[in-house]
Amino acid sequence: MTGTADKQPNAQLTSWFLRSGWSKGELARQVNRRARQLGAHHVSTDTSRVRRWLDGEQPREPIPRILSELFSERFGCVVPVEDLGLRSAQQSPAGGDIDLPWAGPQTVQLINEFSRSDLMLGRRGFLGASLALSAGPALLEPMQRWLVPTASTPQPAAAGRDTGRPSRLSEQELQLLESTAAMFREWDSQCGGGLRRKAVVGQLHEVTDLLQEAHPETVARRLYRITADLAALAGWMSYDVGLQPTAQKYLVLALHAAKEAGDRPLGAFVLSSMSRQMIHLERPDDALELIHLAQYGSRDEAGATTQAMLYALEARAYANMGQVNKCHRAVRMAEDTFADARPGEEPAWISFFTEAELHAENAHSYRDLAYVAGRSPTYASLAQPEMRHAVDGFRDDPVHQRAYALNLVGMGTVQLLMREPEQAAHFTDQAIGVAKRVRSERVNTRIRKTTHVALHDFGDVPAVVQLAERLSEELPEVAESA
Repeated sequence: MTGTADKQPNAQLTSWFLRSGWSKGELARQVNRRARQLGAHHVSTDTSRVRRWLDGEQPREPIPRILSELFSERFGCVVPVEDLGLRSAQQSPAGGDIDLPWAGPQTVQLINEFSRSDLMLGRRGFLGASLALSAGPALLEPMQRWLVPTASTPQPAAAGRDTGRPSRLSEQELQLLESTAAMFREWDSQCGGGLRRKAVVGQLHEVTDLLQEAHPETVARRLYRITADLAALAGWMSYDVGLQPTAQKYLVLALHAAKEAGDRPLGAFVLSSMSRQMIHLERPDDALELIHLAQYGSRDEAGATTQAMLYALEARAYANMGQVNKCHRAVRMAEDTFADARPGEEPAWISFFTEAELHAENAHSYRDLAYVAGRSPTYASLAQPEMRHAVDGFRDDPVHQRAYALNLVGMGTVQLLMREPEQAAHFTDQAIGVAKRVRSERVNTRIRKTTHVALHDFGDVPAVVQLAERLSEELPEVAESA
């Protein structure tokens, strides 16, 4: 630890700590647990050490990075080390974790190494102090290079391309790899990200092994497309179980692979997942920039379903920015565009965006507007019928069970905004039943948050009390690992 003779109290860290509601002992236990998960067994923190940090002592790595991760997860937004009044031993350059070379051989190597590390360590925050969330210009500027045309110079064999040799992969094997990616997506929708994440990462690693061999150009592009699909799914599943930096890294690598495949619509889909993550982290400005980048890059190639999905996410971003008219316009564009959708003619990765999902996105846009407008019942009343259509659409869908749970919780939040606590408890209680079958920390977190809000606002309502009791018994908050 650094010297403390002339230290000043750390007001920034103290502010975040007080708002977290943690005790010094609880923060110390969380730091120790996360350090063990990272393999930093030398870290042993106690209440007196936490007190010294608050008093101004500067801890060494990996403590600053661990604290940044813990507070980011606690508040659902990016809390950089610097915002905690701490100094990181190694300050990453802008986009250090995501500003990667846009070239096939490097993309394959990075995905191969990253997936191998994930499989070997397979624990929460497995890259620890070397991996952090990027946001703002550090995220957006590297992603803009997705639009830069790829040089037409021949790629070396290490990138998977060699027009002079036949591929050892048969057409049947390629189709099997493609169908496997689609199957994993169905499993994710049905079971959540926690159950099959490692299987997806393992398949991704195998495909990148194949990509290091020589293939004809057409085969290499198909392998890159499969790689992008699997990396995007690995990122989405990591996001679903709460591994935010890991999720972002996989999504960035997926975008690189989509570019190598020459698949603009798939790249736009990856950017949409990155946008969802930014909305979750309360960075709607970043989310909007990513969506506009996706729209611009795929406007001449993406099908109607993909374009409708992008408009719906654009509405979500505008809603969280409080831009009412632009939100309404984007909702209408999503509805109008979806009317031209031809599901059987579009890629498997967009099949999740059904009419029920469109209603769900629009409902969440209006719900988010209600929160931004100070819990406005007007916008909540717009969200209610949309959310009901979503719940009804997913109720008998055996595949999209996570979406069903999320929209049950969404209906609960809408009912709270409309001051109907019994109905809020009813829908949230139903969500608990579905959540027990779906391994999704995202679902669990939303259920807990909605229940806590209900207790705060309507703690004397018997249905709300019963909901809280069931939550504590059947869905207790525990440390997750993936």
